[in-house]
Amino acid sequence: MTSQAADGPETVNASRRSKITPEREREFFDAVLEQIRECGYDSVTMEGVAASTRCSKSTLYRQWKTKPQFVAAALRASRRVRFVGIDTGSLAGDLRQVGRTAGDWSGKDTKMLQALGHAVTSDRELAMALREALVEPEMAALQEILRRGAERGEVAAGHPALEYVPAMMFGVLRIRPILTGEYADSAYLVGFVEAVVLPALGLT
Repeated sequence: MTSQAADGPETVNASRRSKITPEREREFFDAVLEQIRECGYDSVTMEGVAASTRCSKSTLYRQWKTKPQFVAAALRASRRVRFVGIDTGSLAGDLRQVGRTAGDWSGKDTKMLQALGHAVTSDRELAMALREALVEPEMAALQEILRRGAERGEVAAGHPALEYVPAMMFGVLRIRPILTGEYADSAYLVGFVEAVVLPALGLT
């Protein structure tokens, strides 16, 4: 029996997976996410990503058995929490900064949400990866901002509007391209915060 056979398929697969460096893996992930934004989820293929990154499609299939698994891994690897660290000293100032920060990346991430819209309804792993990468971290950071504001006494902890602030912010990001054909940029989102979110919380 050869040493490879003795090791078993799991060891062989681990050996094969280790051949991809973190830098090369990042290149694969960036390529598939960019193609999804530009072409839509259904138009992206493993073969197309392989061609754009100059690798064999067997390399991708060996590492990720299906396109949904590949895209889910790319989403999780791209997770960034942009609202963490926002602390201007006031809740109104923090929410304005949330608007500015969201506006800086709204086109990129909103396009991704739109491109994956149908696919996530039929693939549970993909849906979970999308929430873990683009939704839950920002939701948690925004809720922390609101909690600090309540602790400072700027808004009552039981204020009924607090529960709906994340839905307002994420909702306007998603719906503006549908209503007007334009993404919600920083100026639009700061205006939305000042005209809608702050008054709802009793702030100015």
